[in-house]
Amino acid sequence: MVDGHFELVPGQLSLGELRALLESDRPVRLAPGAWDAIERSAEAVGEVLASGRATYGVNTGFGSLATTRIPNESVAALQRNLVLSHAAGAGPLLEDKLVRLILILKINSLGMGYSGIRRPTLELLIEFVNRGLLPCVPAQGSVGASGDLAPLAHLSLPLIGEGEASLKGERMSAAAALDKAGLKPVTLGAKEGLALLNGTQASTGFALAGLFAVENAFAAGLVAGALSVDAMLGSDVPFEARIHAVRGQPGQIAVAEKLSELLAGSEIRSSHVDCDRVQDPYSLRCQPQVMGAIVDLMNYAAGVLRREANGVSDNPLVFRNEVDGTAEIISGGNFHAEPVAFAADALALAVAEIGSISERRMALLVDAKMSSGLPAFLVAEPGLNSGFMIAQVTSSALTAENKMLAHPASVDSLPTSANQEDHVSMAAHGARRVGRMAQNAAVIVGIELLAAVQGIDFRAPLKTSPRLAEAQAALRARVPFLDRDRVMAPDMAAATALVGEGWFRRLVTGILPSE
Repeated sequence: MVDGHFELVPGQLSLGELRALLESDRPVRLAPGAWDAIERSAEAVGEVLASGRATYGVNTGFGSLATTRIPNESVAALQRNLVLSHAAGAGPLLEDKLVRLILILKINSLGMGYSGIRRPTLELLIEFVNRGLLPCVPAQGSVGASGDLAPLAHLSLPLIGEGEASLKGERMSAAAALDKAGLKPVTLGAKEGLALLNGTQASTGFALAGLFAVENAFAAGLVAGALSVDAMLGSDVPFEARIHAVRGQPGQIAVAEKLSELLAGSEIRSSHVDCDRVQDPYSLRCQPQVMGAIVDLMNYAAGVLRREANGVSDNPLVFRNEVDGTAEIISGGNFHAEPVAFAADALALAVAEIGSISERRMALLVDAKMSSGLPAFLVAEPGLNSGFMIAQVTSSALTAENKMLAHPASVDSLPTSANQEDHVSMAAHGARRVGRMAQNAAVIVGIELLAAVQGIDFRAPLKTSPRLAEAQAALRARVPFLDRDRVMAPDMAAATALVGEGWFRRLVTGILPSE
């Protein structure tokens, strides 16, 4: 922090910092040492333009029109037209906090000094973040190759006084927002429009927001699983460290340790140590194997997304020849978001399984044949009362929906731009759907938490472990014991909110990627 600002060192953002930037409105500033590379890059673009060399994105058309030469006097119009024409997004507008994160990701990438952006243009983007002037960006329209063109075009429109923006939560024309904020639009220079529109920042922002929501669901799912073990008089023996050490899977080892810690000191567990039940169902016994594999997937995805958030993914890129120092603008394909698409697909698998195993435990809890003496559907006088019967049906419905959404997006390429862009990643909607799936998982796990805590309450006067008692108290502060039938939706909403807020992270520290 410098003068209350988060100081952004390009290429150095941690996952914890990215999470904090998503969840706060802290102002940002670029580290002073970054400006030299930015200005040298912009100077290099000017040198190439003055040389008269045909250079993609500087004095040529775009995509399949790359062979069309543009005269120097039309370069500014070329960049403006690029932004205008590519603002062809569709669907609902992104949340302001997600737009803010995407802006920060774009600033971080441009700040590396390989994109040819000029200082005034980058400074205006930073002002957008700090003054709460957030472009209105439709969610749909990117195929995740040649960059997230449509969403990033909408993100860039207010720089040139076009489009719409939200100024401290109020939607208006970008021109009006700039005027109210005391800012003026810029005239884009050579290559700047392309630098702004190319890149994977929208897909990466979607995926990061999804990752953080999946972390919340995972933490709550781990606590819910431990509560369910205790509520159903399950055993903690399957979490014994030696079992997991000999397999050697790191996530499995870490989850088994966490489950043992969560259950330590439970009076309920002590009451049935010598019972004659030999094995628990897989959804109780195999939590380390399932949730551990999920941790490993989350860590894989988190590593990809951290690197992508700190990388340069526009095209072409600006370099200096190492021998003679001449400016070189080199065209490649860093805009192809395949790494992000794979990471998003991995997160989709992970969050689908968080919900899947939670729903199975919920099914055990309401089944009097499987729940070790708990009343049917976890309510007194079952029959007169239906209890958690339909809550479990809702859990099943959302679990099935997530299974459908888990189909990989990355395998479904379609060619665009007259077959010039003939293989694309589909990272954007692949990443965006992770957030929807995480919300479904939060509901599924929230329902299990309600049921598991209800089961724990039925075990009184025996108490659960001290750590799980914290979770029990947090839930009971929002949702009372179900003594007879009532409308369940508000209870489910309260439990879901507790999951979505990330409350359960405090009980499973040291295992989540963004810590």
